Amino acid sequence: MNWRARARDLGFSAIGVAPVDRLGEAARRLRTFVDLGRHGSMAWMEETLERRADPRVLWPEARSAVVLAMNYGPDSDPLANLARPAVGNISVYARHRDYHDVLKGRLKEVAGLIARDTGADVKVFVDTAPLMEKPLAALAGVGWQGKHTNLVSRDFGSWLLLGVILSAADLPPDEPANDRCGACRRCLDACPTGALPAPYQIDARLCISYLTIEHAGPIPEDLRPLIGNRIYGCDDCLAVCPWNKFASEAAEMKLRPRPELTAPSLTALAALDDAAFRALFSGSPVKRIGRNRFVRNVAIAIGNSGDPALAPALTPLLDDPDPVVAEAARWAIDRLPP
Repeated sequence: MNWRARARDLGFSAIGVAPVDRLGEAARRLRTFVDLGRHGSMAWMEETLERRADPRVLWPEARSAVVLAMNYGPDSDPLANLARPAVGNISVYARHRDYHDVLKGRLKEVAGLIARDTGADVKVFVDTAPLMEKPLAALAGVGWQGKHTNLVSRDFGSWLLLGVILSAADLPPDEPANDRCGACRRCLDACPTGALPAPYQIDARLCISYLTIEHAGPIPEDLRPLIGNRIYGCDDCLAVCPWNKFASEAAEMKLRPRPELTAPSLTALAALDDAAFRALFSGSPVKRIGRNRFVRNVAIAIGNSGDPALAPALTPLLDDPDPVVAEAARWAIDRLPP
């Protein structure tokens, strides 16, 4: 079977091929991002800069990048929870099975077919190596990088998960995608913390996804009120994109939201110990940040709720063994009305 046809059968929504030697402009933007310190505490972005800027540094034999995307479109408004201060808002991509688990086996099957057809070596990546997946996806015609720096598709809006197969073969490339953002700036205006200082630029140090997922220490106090009840990631810039009018609900059942992660109670989440956290988020990408960082986020969300009825959930956290959690709980209690 043709590898593209098999990829469609396996649930991939969009497929494209790009040469690996045309990331010059994206690489320059990445270097500027790092030079300005906008990567925050993600030191690995600086350490892997050269490999990220050119897949041939990562793997010298690489000639082509096959980019495969799977639709994970939500079944409802992903921002609806923001008006419900007693529940936590989890980013759409983390409300279901970890996409790494969903995509990787299928990518390996497609990669095997490409290797069979070309006789050339392949390597498979799902956000597990220093690759510039989004610029490669744009070069491969899967979508374009919008003004929020995320991928946008004419057919699936903002909701695509990406995997990459590097091949040592010179595969026929697809046409790059055209940027169709036009004069729109909805994503820039929607960002709660001003993390998008200009079109096609992002400052991770202000991004709620970075603060709630990647950042391990105390979240800066001036940013905490802006986080609201976002306890893992943020979808605001994605959700407001007008191209989402063409988006559809995820067809893959493993990418449908788990009910218990759609609008979880902040009170219940604040009571999670390590074992309960691991059980609740088994098979979820949330699990990787660990209980302490997650409960830190929950405490901040409770502090932003304005609801004194949630205060008792914070009391046990005041003596939490993790000092970052305990500090967040104290801050949150001080924020709530008596």
